Amino acid sequence: MKTFLVTGGAGFIGANFILRARRNKWANIINLDKLTYAGNLQTLAELQFDRDYKFFQADIGNLEFVKFLLTEYQPDAVVNFAAESHVDRSIVKPDDFIQTNVVGTFQLLEATKSYWQNLPPQQQDHFRFLHVSTDEVYGTLSFTAPAFTEQTPYTPNSPYAASKASSDHLVRAYHHTYKLPTLTTNCSNNYGSYQFPEKLIPLTILNALEGKQLPVYGSGQNVRDWLYVEDHCDAINLVLAEGQVGETYNIGGESEKNNLEVVEKICAILDRLAPQPDFKHSSLITFVKDRPGHDLRYAIDCNKIKRELGWQPQESFDSGLMKTINWYMSNTAWVDRVKSGAYQDWITQNYASRITS
Repeated sequence: MKTFLVTGGAGFIGANFILRARRNKWANIINLDKLTYAGNLQTLAELQFDRDYKFFQADIGNLEFVKFLLTEYQPDAVVNFAAESHVDRSIVKPDDFIQTNVVGTFQLLEATKSYWQNLPPQQQDHFRFLHVSTDEVYGTLSFTAPAFTEQTPYTPNSPYAASKASSDHLVRAYHHTYKLPTLTTNCSNNYGSYQFPEKLIPLTILNALEGKQLPVYGSGQNVRDWLYVEDHCDAINLVLAEGQVGETYNIGGESEKNNLEVVEKICAILDRLAPQPDFKHSSLITFVKDRPGHDLRYAIDCNKIKRELGWQPQESFDSGLMKTINWYMSNTAWVDRVKSGAYQDWITQNYASRITS
């Protein structure tokens, strides 16, 4: 069985990938995570007795430690999920995003290049470095513009998007300059189990269940393409196995929805699953001051990965959303542990001053 070094494996997408990899026997896993606020080892609790899974707490920017892990465990691939990923936090404190997403990726590439260059030729040929990125690097679209393709020019509009664009360029450069066998994936908005509840879908689910306000930026018309996280993980594994070295693959859920529509769908489902005698959940919707520089629309054209690798999303937005809501309702212990004082402080900081109606 192959071995993957997964960075950022205690975060939302990384942890889902690791769980899927071990359940489906894709690979043995070495998990490297700094354990910032969004890293949660409880998500991976089922692997605590798995001898083919190992966890190490460290920063991807720790060059010598990453080199040690690569030399010690001889992975067949590095899968880089490690990133600061919340746009609102990047607006408040962009330096964390530059340090992790740009400098950290650079150090990870340096360590990987050194390891790869010393492998025997046959292992070099089969090694892969896969970098997980975002559709936000492409900027914003009008309501009628065609979706982002792999040829769309980069025009990032937030500190988060700019930091991810920078890391994408570094990955491309390491392939073209040093021939490091890289792959890049740019995904749309993920949702599903184990997502930290600062993001729209889990925040709305949990606030609604507690009878709290459901904050919606501006008029709620900003559009995102929603990708169920397990579909994303399957796509990443397929790109690792069959993707062409040096290429980029866009991964989307083919489910464009505006934010207000997403929140209203969640409210309608909760009216059935957790009805309240005194109110409808949609009455909790509260329009708040918009995010600075809020991109109007993201949309992913994923025809390349469908055509070349045969992937397509298995979940519709409705089926994925129902699975997600049921998961949060059934995993209150996980939720309670995640919603620490630091989380509550952030929610107050980001939303309290935005309430307008």
